[in-house]
Amino acid sequence: MDSDDPTQPLQLLTPDGTLVDNPRFHWEGSDEDLVDMLRQMTTARRFDVEGAALQRHGELGLWAPLSGQEAYQAAVTKVMKPQDMVFGTYREQSIALQKGVPLGDILAVWRGSSLSRWIASDAQVAPYYMIIGAQPLHAVGYAMGVARDKAKHPTDPANDAVTLTIYGDGASSQGDVNEALVFAASQQAPVVFLNVNNQWAISEPSSVQTRIPLYQRAMGFGIPGIRVDGNDPLACHAVLNWAFDEVRSGSGPVLVEAVTYRMGPHTTSDDPTKYRSSQVTEEWKAKDPIERLRSYLLERGLIDYAWTEKLNADLDTFGALVRDTCRALPNTPMSEVFDAVTADPGLYLSEQRADCLDWLATPPSEGAAE
Repeated sequence: MDSDDPTQPLQLLTPDGTLVDNPRFHWEGSDEDLVDMLRQMTTARRFDVEGAALQRHGELGLWAPLSGQEAYQAAVTKVMKPQDMVFGTYREQSIALQKGVPLGDILAVWRGSSLSRWIASDAQVAPYYMIIGAQPLHAVGYAMGVARDKAKHPTDPANDAVTLTIYGDGASSQGDVNEALVFAASQQAPVVFLNVNNQWAISEPSSVQTRIPLYQRAMGFGIPGIRVDGNDPLACHAVLNWAFDEVRSGSGPVLVEAVTYRMGPHTTSDDPTKYRSSQVTEEWKAKDPIERLRSYLLERGLIDYAWTEKLNADLDTFGALVRDTCRALPNTPMSEVFDAVTADPGLYLSEQRADCLDWLATPPSEGAAE
């Protein structure tokens, strides 16, 4: 990688686990942080494997795989402070877990047991967004509120907060994302835009969505933009640490493009073999973020065979917990789903509720299949 070429993703740890120098960015965490990041990344992947398997067994209605995208998520949780808020996608399972969202609450969304059961302010994680690109606008609105609170109460630590919004390369083509960037830039809102470029917006490659690297779009809004290797946990940490510091200092928003790869399907309803080459996927396997960090830690003697054996046993225990938690989730009556949408549903939603409950209560007629 040419470190003088800003279009090349910034990298501190090569795919074979070799640490490289960069004149501007450096790993500033501890050895304990590195080991913990590896544990978090492997836990995220095990959660992903279990989630996909549960969906295939009919225990979940849908699942959005995250394998290959663990590095930036581990970095995010190491950079954020307790008062910071996340508005992410439906693929940030690892961040949600690390920020304290209960395992059952995450699974309930995919099982259809609830719309969202966790309290956003408890974990500082907003509910999952299923509408592509909706979350940046909400993040900017939240951040504008934080900025106004800080202006009134500058010494309150709760107001020294950064809002992080995470969205994909496909979402970058949505009007909502661009509108959010307009408002954030004009209002100097304390927001970090983390654009996760996993190469594929469902079945459309990012190359047909943009003629320039996505981080360069920041220039059009008058804010800083930078591109990082999204499979490099050390580089992600260094860049996000810089971005959060910039935003927290009052300099306004920052856009970070994390270049990674979605190893699995967009969701379990998708078949990626229909639209992308298996050869390219194999090439990205060699850039696996977990193996990259594992190799580095083994080389430095920070972990050993006994540690990895203990980790594997812990992951098996965690996998069993995921399965048991999922199967123990109660089925939510459809009436409660409607009741949880708005305090005052109004005529139109009330009619929908009545029609739905009537349909569910009506036995299928003998000729329904004809």
